[in-house]
Amino acid sequence: MTKELKSNRREFFKSAALAGAGIVMTPALAMGSGDKVQLDSASTLPTRKLGALEVSGIGLGCMSMVAGTYNPTPPKQDMIAHLRKAVERGVTFFDTAEVYGPYGSEEVVGEGLEPFKGQIKIATKIGFEIQNSQRMGRNSSPESLKGVVDGCLKRLRVETIDLLYLHRWDPQVPIEEIAGAFKDIIAAGKAKHWGLSEVAPDTLRKAHAELPVSALQTQYSLGERFPENQILDTCEELGVGFVPWGPTLRSFLTGRFNAYSRFDNLDRRSQLPFFSPEGLEQNMPFLRIVQDWSQKKGITMAQFSLAWLLAQKSYIVPIPGTISPQHLEENLGALKVTFSTSELTEIRSEIEKFELLGVRSKESALVDQ
Repeated sequence: MTKELKSNRREFFKSAALAGAGIVMTPALAMGSGDKVQLDSASTLPTRKLGALEVSGIGLGCMSMVAGTYNPTPPKQDMIAHLRKAVERGVTFFDTAEVYGPYGSEEVVGEGLEPFKGQIKIATKIGFEIQNSQRMGRNSSPESLKGVVDGCLKRLRVETIDLLYLHRWDPQVPIEEIAGAFKDIIAAGKAKHWGLSEVAPDTLRKAHAELPVSALQTQYSLGERFPENQILDTCEELGVGFVPWGPTLRSFLTGRFNAYSRFDNLDRRSQLPFFSPEGLEQNMPFLRIVQDWSQKKGITMAQFSLAWLLAQKSYIVPIPGTISPQHLEENLGALKVTFSTSELTEIRSEIEKFELLGVRSKESALVDQ
């Protein structure tokens, strides 16, 4: 089964490599950080809206551009080139956070995207205490939130942040007070829109009543479907965009792993029951559904997984994280995939018959994380 799972992805990369054999150094890749480049309208991708914020239908998650979760830190210049190539391909939505690194991801994103200032949208997140370059606990106090924004602006090399999230809510601070802090940040011109992450529907409502929320970022994928319990409906009712992190379930849905995969202690997956030996043994058969459908549609498993998310709601914008140009190209191909109503019904029927080990319960959607 492992060979079969990887075959369609290998064929995709083979085609991409042949197509890219004649790539030359484009102006965007060769520029210095102080140069400015006007984007080519021919490279635009389909767009979606997060509240009033219009972005490319798929964004780029930038967490893995530094060490700390899945991989060692890649070469900085490679990541800068990667970011600029993403812009050339039409990506206009980039997701980072103060705590990634800490600070390192924002710095790379800032340098890589500086030439496209005003033409792309950057989202970052605040809300953790950071001491001596180590992430401590949550800190949602208005003083802390307003105090760290200037550092984000400096690292991102912008005058205002397009979308500023509260990374995680500290329940010791009323959400209404937090909304007030973000209102002050926006009034000061330091951010244009604000968002929340991993909060329950009731919390989202309270926050939105104080200051309209543009986006909610929460885990969601073919395998992690708890947001379908009231979270997505609440977003739709309020006009809030939804940004799924982990849209390929930490690469599981791409067919990258098998039942014998094991993870280094530095890899976040080593700490998750889903990726334990028992979890992988139980969960691997789920990939047969993904593989069969990707083959029917003539696409890769990653493209199928992302396209399924896009087909759920028009206000969903996945942000798959990748440091690979080939994976970026693969991911963007999901924007071309369509499903009929009957196909979506059939897929839903198949995935709901399967019980995965290590995923969140439906009830957890109603509890702030």
